[in-house]
Parts: sequence; structure tokens; C-alpha cells
Amino acid sequence: FFIFIQDFSKAMSQAGSSQFQEVIRQELEYSMKVELDKILATAHSNEIEHTKKDLEGFKKLFHRFLQEKGPSVDWGKIQRPPEDSIQPYEKIKARGLPDNIASVLNKLVVVKLNGGLGTSMGCKGPKSLIGVRNENTFLDLTVQQIEHLNKSYNTDVPLVLMNSFNTDDDTKKILQKYSHSRVKIYTFNQSRYPRINKETLLPIAKDVSYSGENTECWYPPGHGDIYASFYNSGLLDNLIAEGKEYIFVSNIDNLGATVDLYILNHLMNPPNGKRCEFVMEVTNKTRADVKGGTLTQYENKLRLVEIAQVPKAHVDEFKSVSKFKIFNTNNLWIALSAIKRLQEKNAIDMEIIVNPKTLDGGLNVIQLETAVGAAIKSFENSLGINVPRSRFLPVKTTSDLLLVMSNLYSLNAGSLTMSEKREFPTVPLVKLGSSFTKVQDYLRRFESIPDMLELDHLTVSGDVTFGKNVSLKGTVIIIANHGDRIDIPAGALLENKIVSGNLRILDH
Repeated sequence: FFIFIQDFSKAMSQAGSSQFQEVIRQELEYSMKVELDKILATAHSNEIEHTKKDLEGFKKLFHRFLQEKGPSVDWGKIQRPPEDSIQPYEKIKARGLPDNIASVLNKLVVVKLNGGLGTSMGCKGPKSLIGVRNENTFLDLTVQQIEHLNKSYNTDVPLVLMNSFNTDDDTKKILQKYSHSRVKIYTFNQSRYPRINKETLLPIAKDVSYSGENTECWYPPGHGDIYASFYNSGLLDNLIAEGKEYIFVSNIDNLGATVDLYILNHLMNPPNGKRCEFVMEVTNKTRADVKGGTLTQYENKLRLVEIAQVPKAHVDEFKSVSKFKIFNTNNLWIALSAIKRLQEKNAIDMEIIVNPKTLDGGLNVIQLETAVGAAIKSFENSLGINVPRSRFLPVKTTSDLLLVMSNLYSLNAGSLTMSEKREFPTVPLVKLGSSFTKVQDYLRRFESIPDMLELDHLTVSGDVTFGKNVSLKGTVIIIANHGDRIDIPAGALLENKIVSGNLRILDH
């Protein structure tokens, strides 16, 4: 039987007989059920209910994973979206705002995806607690933005955080500091699913615990899990009962994702009288975004297509900036009543993302995930809005962090806006080398953040440090060769310069 499983993928591709494939599928599902039952049996009485829900959700996902093969889009069916299905933001803004904007705002809930850890930037704990600007964390800035809205318009817009088992405890501890702020804050947890061995397709967890050596056995299954978890938490029903109608969902590390009153007004007071159930903010691709998911027309519905779903032969075409001009920012506006309806009918359809990982001990596992935006095709009257690039300001790396800490942006009530002193609206391209990957190393290498108002491109590689009050303009490339160190002196002005191994400064 185990030889069967190990040769599963080979057998699936070679088997002429669909009957044979079906037998293997059933064997795998049965083995999975046995293992999950064993795991559930180790749960304490107070854990049984939510563990059962998690494992049921995982079982459904696993069943679909066994049914589906290869990239799940038929490339021939992909069409460009109809003109009116992606509206320019300018057109939506031109409608202006109604006098009673407060009553519109009172129908809104802000949801931030807060399941991620800061590991890629060398930090322990939730990513939302990393300091990004004047000692403020992502979470601080989010609370400040919503508090500013509530005070300015005398409204009650709540903040909801979707945590994961990785971030829940630390986040809840920190929430006490906002107890006197004018924002109601709620949390719910996304599901906890078992990682599965790539060879055997069985869970690597032996019991329900997820601390100590068992932390690697479990994972949060992507932000597509928001629909089921939000519904299961009871919070969705409570908010509907309070008269809330829409959620604005975004990644907590996207500092451009602030509440936009014009988009909200368009949702609540649509020009044609027919409300959208789902709005996705998209923005124009640059060379840096070629892998981003894009909106297409597919079987008469708007559909988000991610690079993982594209057949290999068409990947270059997918990356083409001329054919697919926009990508998904993951800023989404969704009707609460529609989530409830679709969740109760089990009608939210999201493609499975198979995410391979190698654990510290060298074991190859896979995680089955879904993405929140992929559900767009399940909602009625969906719409894309092509927003300015300023609404997409994610901080994924210390290169991004350098941009948002610099004088390119000014901070006002928790919102970052591009400085008026910058002549070009585009953001400079910044690439910091591996010596800067971890936040603490990055901070140690800058005595102060350089003046970057006139910078177009910065590449830094190797052991480089920056003194105080450095100015960078145009294109600056600094490369310290292995074993060399470059210290940019305090007050230095580098304009269109290449600085290499032994501190020769070249014009170019």
C-alpha cells in the first residue's frame, strides 16, 4: 500500500484506467481519515469542538486536492475582462461624497489579515508588531487610521483582526494598550490545518498540540480561510445584527490600504442601483509585479488567475505587462450578507494552492491553501477598481521598510502619503543585499535613514554601512566585495554613483 502512495503521482500520470486512479484516491482518503481521527482523539474536551471544525475543513480541502489535477485554468477560455468590469478610480472619485458620509461609514467593518509572522525579516512573533515608522508598528498605524476616521466623522467603524494560532496570543497581549482608543477591536482565528508529508500524503502531526517540536506540524491555510473562519466564529452574524454591511479586507503589512470613502460610497450608493457583492482593488503592473494575480473574464465571470494556475507554456504570456496590465492588491470590499449566504450554501469556490515546504530537519511537506481574492467568481455583480499605486504599499522585506521609513513619505493620522517634495509619483527601486535581510542588522547599518527624495534606483550588496545624513540621488549602486567593507561617510551625497569594493566612487 505504501509503495502505492509513494508512486501516487507517477501512477496518476501513467494510469490509463480511471478506475485505478479512483481506487488510489479512496485509499488515500481513507488513510487520511484514520490519521485525522487519531489526532482528534488526543484533544482535550475544551479543544474538541474547534479541532473537529478545523479537521473537517481540511478533509474537504484534501478531497478536492485529490480530485483536481495540474493548473486549474483552461488557457483557451481566458479573455480580457469587459471594459465596464474594471472601473478607473478617477471615475469613482468624480462622483464625490454624499452629505451623510457618516451613515455610510457606520455600515463598514475593517478586517486586517494578521496571521503572518515576521520570520522573513528575522523577527519573532507577529509581523504586525514590527516597528515601521517613528516606533509605530503596523498595528499602531492601523488603529490610528481608524481612530482618526471615527473621531473625524463621529462614527463607529470597528477593526477585526484575523489572527492565526501563530499570532493570536502575542496580538491579544498587545491589544490592551488600545483599550482607551476610539476603536472597537475584535479578533477571530483562522483554521489550523495539518501539514502533510509530500511522499505519503499523510499528516506529520501525531496529536493536536502545536507547541515546542510540534509547531512545524501545523499551518494556517492561507487568507482564503477568512470566509469559513469568520462565519464559524459567530462574529459575522454579530456584525450583521449590528447593521454592518461591508467589510474592507487587506493585508496588515500593506500600508497603502486605508479606508477609501469614494469606493465605500460607490458600494453603498451604486450609480445603477445594483450593489456589488465583491470589489477587488487592482493597480497597474510594473516590472516588479509580473507575478501578481490578475483579473480575467472566464466563463462569463470575473476571475482571479494566479501564476500557480497558469500552464507552463503560457507563463511568459501571463507575465506580459502589455497583455495583463493589472494585478490584485488584495484590498477587497465584500458584502457581509453575501458571505453569509454563500457560506451557508457551501458555495464559495477557491482554487487550491499547493505550497511545498522543506522543514528544518529536511522533510518535504505540502500545505494546501486558498486565497481570499479567488472567491470573486462566487459572488454576484463583482467589480474591479483600478486604483492608484499609492494604495499598494506592502512591506515584505527590509528594502520595502527603507522606503516607508524614509522622507519619501510623510505620516499623518496613521496614513503614509508620498511627500509633495518628490517630483515623480513613482517609488524608487530598492534592492538591499543579504546583509540587510534581518531587521536588527538593517537598523544597525543605518545611523540615520538617507534622504531619498530624488532617488530612482538603489542597489546595495555586501558589508555596507551608512553614516548620518547621507543623500542618495538618481541611480546608486554600492557593492562591497567579499571580505571588504564600505562605510558611506556621514553627510555624503551620492548622485548617479557606483561605489565598489575598495571605496572607489565612480560617476556613470
